[in-house]
Amino acid sequence: MFKSWYTWLFSCMVLFMQACGNNTADGFGDTLRQPLYAGLTDSIDKSPKDATLYLRRAELLSQHEQHDIAYYDYKKSWELNPLAETALAYASNLFLTGRTKDAITLLTNAAQQFPGNTEFLRRLGETYAQNGRTREALDIYDKLLKTDSGNFDALYQKGILYTQLKDTAKAIALLEQAYRLQPLTQTGLALANLYAETKNDRVIALCDALSQKDTARDFADPVFLKGIYYSNIRNYPKALALMDEAINRDWRFPDPYIEKGIILYEQKNYDEALKTFQYAANLAYTDGDNYYWMGRCYEATGKNEEAIDYYYKALVFDKDLTEAREGLKRLKAEVPRGE
Repeated sequence: MFKSWYTWLFSCMVLFMQACGNNTADGFGDTLRQPLYAGLTDSIDKSPKDATLYLRRAELLSQHEQHDIAYYDYKKSWELNPLAETALAYASNLFLTGRTKDAITLLTNAAQQFPGNTEFLRRLGETYAQNGRTREALDIYDKLLKTDSGNFDALYQKGILYTQLKDTAKAIALLEQAYRLQPLTQTGLALANLYAETKNDRVIALCDALSQKDTARDFADPVFLKGIYYSNIRNYPKALALMDEAINRDWRFPDPYIEKGIILYEQKNYDEALKTFQYAANLAYTDGDNYYWMGRCYEATGKNEEAIDYYYKALVFDKDLTEAREGLKRLKAEVPRGE
C-alpha cells in the first residue's frame, strides 16, 4: 500500500515538473505570470504545441530585455515549427545571450534549409568577421557574390576584410564596386581612406563629393582624409590648412590634432607639435599614440628623461605600440615586458 501511494505521488511530481518546464520557459514562472505576459502564458498552457504563441511571447520578452527567458521560447518555437523568420529572431537571441557557437550552428543549418534567403549567409559572414575568422567570412561573401554579383553588402564587407588583411589593391577594387552600387558615406570614407594612404589623387574628388552632402559644414572626415593625402605626398602647407579646417568643423575630433602634430614634428617645429599632441591627449587621453609622439618631441629636443616617461605612458595605454618600445631602447631605458 505504501509503495503504491509513493509511486503515485512520485509520478504526479514528475508530471508537474514537466508541465512547469514546458510552460514556464525552464522555471521562470513568476515572470511569465506577470500581467504583461500572463495572457500569452495562459494561451500556451491551453495550446502547448502552438509555435506562434511561443514566438510572440519570446518577442515580447525581448522587447522588455528579458533575453535569457526569451531564449527558451525561441528555442521551443523553432523546434515546433522551423520557419525562416523564427530562425533569424532566434539567432539574434543566441548572440545576445552569449551563445555564439549555437548561433553559428543555427545560421549554418538555416542557410541550407532556406537557400533562397541570403540573410542567413550575410549574418554568418558578419559573425565570422567579428570573431576573427576572416577566411571563413570571405568564403561566405564569395558564395553570396556567386549568386548575386551586385550584392552591395557582400562587396563592402569583403573590401573591409581585405583592408584588414593589408591587401589594399583588392580592398580598393571591392569598395569601388560597392560605392558605385550605393554611394553611401560609410563606404565612401572607407574608400577615401585607402586612396589617401596609397597617395591616390582620386581621394580629392571623392572627398569633395562626400563634403557636398554636408550642408551644415560640420562633417570633418572628408576634409581630414584630404589632409592625410597631402601629408603623405609631403605637401605640408596644404595638409596643415586642411587639418585646421577639420578641427574647425569638429574640435572634438582628435585625429586631425594628432596628424597636425606629426606634420609639425616633421617640420621640426617641436614646441608647436608638443602643444598639439597635448591638446589631442585632452580629447583622447587613453590613446597611446599621443604620448608616443610627445616622447618623440622631447627626445628630439634632448629631454630624454621626459621622453622616457612618455614612452612608458604610451605603453600603459597600448602595450603593442612597438615604436614606443623602440624609443626606450634608443634611450637605453628598461623596456617593459609585453604581457
